[in-house]
Amino acid sequence: MTHALLDRPDGLPVEWTSRRHRKGLGLRPSGARLAKVEQRWGGQPSGMSWAIGGLFAFGSACFALGSFPFYFDAVSPTLVAWTFFVGSIAFTSAAYLQFHETLHAPDGVLIDSPRPEPLRHLIGWRPHRIDWWAAGIQLVGTVFFNISTFAATRSGLSLGQERQLIWAPDVAGSICFLVASWLAYAEVNRGLLPRSDRSVGWGIAALNLLGSVAFGAAAVAARYVGGTGEPANIALVNFGTGLGALCFLVGAILLPVESARDKATV
Repeated sequence: MTHALLDRPDGLPVEWTSRRHRKGLGLRPSGARLAKVEQRWGGQPSGMSWAIGGLFAFGSACFALGSFPFYFDAVSPTLVAWTFFVGSIAFTSAAYLQFHETLHAPDGVLIDSPRPEPLRHLIGWRPHRIDWWAAGIQLVGTVFFNISTFAATRSGLSLGQERQLIWAPDVAGSICFLVASWLAYAEVNRGLLPRSDRSVGWGIAALNLLGSVAFGAAAVAARYVGGTGEPANIALVNFGTGLGALCFLVGAILLPVESARDKATV
């Protein structure tokens, strides 16, 4: 279940969505009533939105910096590799907080409904929820990026080791990001064709999906040619990584905006 139209006891029609529920944004007016309140800010951004957004923004900035020629041409390859690794750690931290957010969501449709027991805040099993799958798969993807970026900091690796420890985990992480981003986009889009619900969350999901496609293109372009150690298309590698990072950066910046802008006004 990703979306439902409900009637409050006082007869007001309201809209429940999976994304709003896990982010504590509450129910919002549906239909014509929504147009009257959609330009209001519901309150201050939540602490969780600042934490997740800040970590994703920092990680994205590291990935963007590492892919820009003015940076990797001016510093040592080792420093570039460590820049990517530090960024990947920030990604993993943010992804875990996002996964925790799905586990901490209320059991009922109201944001003040009872929440899961404390142990389930740390680890839980909710396969019936699309956000659980999206956040969980993305978390796995960030771990693959941890492996590939850390391996890139090591010197003296053979071509075979580079393929196994750098390229293969990078591809696996990119696939995870693509699947997770599609699930997160499907959660808010409710259809194959773009169908914005006029929420900031829809824009964030669309940006992350575009960024994941760019990361995937970079991973494919990084496949080594023949018996050499040269990537197949270094220009596409850098462009895809940079574009993907910028998309995730903008999406991360919008997370606190979503928390304040889309908060319930009823």
